[in-house]
Amino acid sequence: MHQNAIELYTSFCMIVIYITRLCNIHLTGSVGYWLCAVILSECLSWCGTHASAVNLAIITVERYLKVVYPAWSKNKLRSWMIYSAMAVAWMVSLIDSIAVGFPTSGVIDGVCYGYAFWKNQTGKVIFFIWNFLSFYVIILFIFVFCYWRILLAIRRQARVMANHAASASNAAQNQYNQIQSNVTKTMIYISTCYAISWLPTYIDYMIFTLHPNPTVYSIAYYGFILLAYSYMCTNPFIYATKLNPVRKVLLHLILCKKTTD
Repeated sequence: MHQNAIELYTSFCMIVIYITRLCNIHLTGSVGYWLCAVILSECLSWCGTHASAVNLAIITVERYLKVVYPAWSKNKLRSWMIYSAMAVAWMVSLIDSIAVGFPTSGVIDGVCYGYAFWKNQTGKVIFFIWNFLSFYVIILFIFVFCYWRILLAIRRQARVMANHAASASNAAQNQYNQIQSNVTKTMIYISTCYAISWLPTYIDYMIFTLHPNPTVYSIAYYGFILLAYSYMCTNPFIYATKLNPVRKVLLHLILCKKTTD
């Protein structure tokens, strides 16, 4: 549900950003600067994007601990740890987006230029490398390592259960393993989609970083952004159709009024 909330926030931010751009507002003064730095520069949407990536990694690690180290996670893993990790996802993304987005955004002749004004090219390249490694390479490494270990653990458990006679307890264990397998398959699918959908955007961002005119986006940028955010928009539907706990919570959120004859 936290992942769905992040992606809903990010999608809402993108709607606000592009509606504001379509209004073609002439930016002036401090109000124009803040409108540029907060909304038009896509600072808030990137905050949600990075929070989504970090939260996916947190979900992956949580799945890894519960499947590969079930006894340890049952005894050591607490709710406050999960909530703290959720808060960290927002804190990291906020610091990354605001600390860099505000100083490098500005207004020229009433037009907003986000992430365009750097003191030197070195700082710009370092920021790209940091983002690429932190929110793509490391996230993918966590996906690959954790789900590879999870799949090995599930196969090992299936072989062990196959060597025992069927019983009521074995049936319950099989059902539990099936739920874990379903969750794992869903998260592998989501992680693969993340890797594929965001790679073109990072490649275009690299070209933008090395571009001699830093205030100009490439034409393909908006197409790649559409691909990346379409992934985020479809994620809630994937969760709702694949994961029973998420589907139940979403159904409770739908207000239904029963009528009596």
